Amino acid sequence: MQRTPGTDRPTHLTRVPSGPVEYRLDRRGPGTVLILHGGHMRAGIAVGERELAAAGHTVLAPSRPGYGRTPVSTGPSPERFAAATEELCARLGVRRLDAVIGISGGGPTAVALAARSPRLVRRLVLESAVGPLPWPDLRTRAAGRLLFHPRTEALTWGATHALVRRRPGFGLRLLLGGLTTRPVGEVLAELDAADREQLAALLGRMRSGAGFATDLRYLAGGAQPLLAEVRVPALVVAGRADGAVPFAHAEALAAALPRARLLVSEAGSHLLRFGRDAARTGAETARFVTGGD
Repeated sequence: MQRTPGTDRPTHLTRVPSGPVEYRLDRRGPGTVLILHGGHMRAGIAVGERELAAAGHTVLAPSRPGYGRTPVSTGPSPERFAAATEELCARLGVRRLDAVIGISGGGPTAVALAARSPRLVRRLVLESAVGPLPWPDLRTRAAGRLLFHPRTEALTWGATHALVRRRPGFGLRLLLGGLTTRPVGEVLAELDAADREQLAALLGRMRSGAGFATDLRYLAGGAQPLLAEVRVPALVVAGRADGAVPFAHAEALAAALPRARLLVSEAGSHLLRFGRDAARTGAETARFVTGGD
C-alpha cells in the first residue's frame, strides 16, 4: 500500500446520534481495523497502513473532533468520541473490529473505545500514544495554544507549507526538531530519499483546525481511568527517541493495561513508520492485529 499519497484519499461525512463524523473506509476483506490518528491529521491522510493492506484488512479511519470535517461538538473528550465511534461502526454495519489503533493523541480515544466496547474491539494497539501522564510539557503547551489555535493555525500551516515547497530539507528539520530527542541531523541521515519525500508530502498537507486546541484541553491532565477496564490484548509501540510523547507514557500504558505487551521501536523520532526500524514495527503490529502474540 501507499506510504503517504500526494493527495487525500476520498472521505465521507455521515451523521450519527453524537453528531457529524468524517471517515474513510478502504474495503479489502471481512476484517476491519479502526485507526485513530494523532494531531494535525485527518481521515483522508493514510500513513502506516501498508502492512494492514497487505494482510487484507479493511481500514476505517475517522477524523477526530476538530480535524477535517468532524466538528468538536461531536465529542471533544476521548470518552465522548469513543461513543461517537461506536455509533459510526453501527451505522456502517461494522460489528467487530480486529483492532483499534490509537496513534499519538488518538491513543486515549482508542483506550476508551476498547474499555467501553469489548464486544466490538478484539485488540488494542497504541502507537507513540499519549498515556496517563501530563502531556505535553508546559512550554510545548503554551506554544501549541499560540501557533495552533483555531484562529492562527491557518497562518501557521500556510507558512509551513510554503517553506516545505521551497526548502523541503529545512522544513523537515523544523518538523523533526520537535519530534526527536536525538540530534536532528542524525535522524535525517537515517531517512532514505523515499522517506524524505513522503515526510515532506505529509508535512505539506497537515492542518490543525480546532483539533489540536481540543487535544490540549482534554489530554493535558493525563488521567485515563479506563485503562484498568481494558480486557482485550494490547500492544504498546513506542521509541525511546520520541520527542513529542516521552517514552515514559508507553511504560505507564504497558503497566496499567491488564494484558499489554511493550514493543520498543528503534525509530529516530515520534514518527515510527519512517526511517530505521519502520519495517519491523509495521510487521510486528500487523502480526498482532491478525492474532499473533
